[in-house]
Amino acid sequence: MPETSTPLRKLGFLTIGLFDEADPRRGHESTLEIIELGERLGFDSAWVRHRHLQYGISSPVAVLAAASQRTSRIELGTAVIPVGWENPLRLAEDLATVDLLSGGRLNPGVSVGPPMHFDQVKHALYPDTAEAEDFGHGRVERLLDFVRGTPATDFSGVEGFEVFSDRVQPQAPGLGRRMWYGAGGLRSARWAGEHGMNLLTSSVVKAEESEDFAEVQLSHIRTFRAHHPDGDRARVSQGLVVIPTDSATPEQRKKYEEYAEGRTPRTVTPQGPARMMFAPDLVGTSEEIAERLYAHAAFREVDEVAFALPFTFAHEDYVQILTDIAHGLGPALGWRPAG
Repeated sequence: MPETSTPLRKLGFLTIGLFDEADPRRGHESTLEIIELGERLGFDSAWVRHRHLQYGISSPVAVLAAASQRTSRIELGTAVIPVGWENPLRLAEDLATVDLLSGGRLNPGVSVGPPMHFDQVKHALYPDTAEAEDFGHGRVERLLDFVRGTPATDFSGVEGFEVFSDRVQPQAPGLGRRMWYGAGGLRSARWAGEHGMNLLTSSVVKAEESEDFAEVQLSHIRTFRAHHPDGDRARVSQGLVVIPTDSATPEQRKKYEEYAEGRTPRTVTPQGPARMMFAPDLVGTSEEIAERLYAHAAFREVDEVAFALPFTFAHEDYVQILTDIAHGLGPALGWRPAG
């Protein structure tokens, strides 16, 4: 087994929270049960994806509010909320509320850009202001300002029996330092560093300087830290798809291998006009996956991960994968479960 000078400090996982249209409650309950399992296994964090007009979690903040009442220790994150769908002031209120309910465990991850299929949804989402909406980094700046306590209005004081604040309420101490940015390109990585955010890197990047995924991701991490006030101590979490098979049944192994094989072609060359690069899914024993991670230039640069669970597997598959990550892969990477 290769040696690493930096043991893995924080181990997390990411789930999309799929559900059946005919029984959406069961899918949401499955997500909550998986988060509860993650806490029992000693994971440091659990993250949920965000999907609109699809059969996945459309309200991650609400789901994490529920998770906060069914857990006591594990950190709860979003990876990521596309703020083009959100009003930054209202989102700041929701995030602060859930952070307080969780006891300061919320880690909101966000991204920018127009909503997916914007031309088809803009009349429902922004019927009067679609052409005027700012979908760039300025939208996240507004969110950061509100979370960090910048006044939202010049009005405050008492009016009749009601008391008004000029800041978003509630204010959640420390939440501003736990805001994450999901960056796929150099410009966004630099911007996140300059604005004191934490960096989420995933299995998708833009092929800007290279067509080697690990090299591209490494350049994003180093650019981010070069422009962050904390420098090399700035927090970065990597989120590749890993599927350990230590305790998998033969049927599960076959399904996992076929899943990864079907997604492999997109990892060979940049995809589409944006030249997006996808990392291969890592399937195998914990020792095999650890060896591949130690050989990954970007992984060697981080001490936090939020491994992504595959999209379309069954609840029992996620239980097996999480258990093998906690009992096999995590320790092989130098991680120790939280007590």
